[in-house]
Amino acid sequence: QICLSLVKLLFYLAHSPLGSIVLLDFQPRQFVMVDGNLKVTDMDDASTEELSCKEDNDCTLNFPTKSFPLKCSVVGKCEGINEKKNLFNAYRYFFTYLLPHSAPPALRPLLSDILNATGDLRYGINETLRAFEKVLHLYKSGLYLQKRPLLLKDYISLKGFRTVEGEDYKCWPSYSHLGCLLSIHSAEEAAAICNSQLQCQSFIVTQHRTWTGRPLASFQSSWTDLIPDANTVVYIKRSASSGERL
Repeated sequence: QICLSLVKLLFYLAHSPLGSIVLLDFQPRQFVMVDGNLKVTDMDDASTEELSCKEDNDCTLNFPTKSFPLKCSVVGKCEGINEKKNLFNAYRYFFTYLLPHSAPPALRPLLSDILNATGDLRYGINETLRAFEKVLHLYKSGLYLQKRPLLLKDYISLKGFRTVEGEDYKCWPSYSHLGCLLSIHSAEEAAAICNSQLQCQSFIVTQHRTWTGRPLASFQSSWTDLIPDANTVVYIKRSASSGERL
């Protein structure tokens, strides 16, 4: 969410009515999340000036660990230097820390492609935004889910119940520090996640949703403490419930 919001912001800056705008003091502290969108808190160090040049050698974009040769345009300006400076700063301050983590395994190669392409400045802001929007579409639609055996049949569902909330086993990347709370596309995906975790014996698809509209599921190591809740369904592994009376 943070990276996509940042890319949308940089897309606007690259195509603003004033021209391509560069953030000269590009630091994480210069941004804040407001209603799920990233905002710049200080525009004092923004500029529409693009570096003047006489030849391509005048247009090297330098960073502490990398340098990028750019072209000198016919009007004597380094082509796209403001856009590329913003994008590489987004890569080194945000993408490298946020993109490699927490995505479903099937989407990680796509995010790695974005990371590598922006780190080498092979993507401009237009290509970067399209790549992010493709990943978001796959994530929201569930199209990233690989065909696999249906696992929900291995679970007993109890409508109108949920387990007692409390501290349980933890997983990554949980939305709760007290247990294992993950976003899912469907109960079938939740069953696959539960099967992949040795501690998991049951899960509940909650009424809470993430910014993409995906529901949150709570994965738990037991199922014995059930309480009535008309809005939820608890799914219990058949192997865990064998020999027990439901």
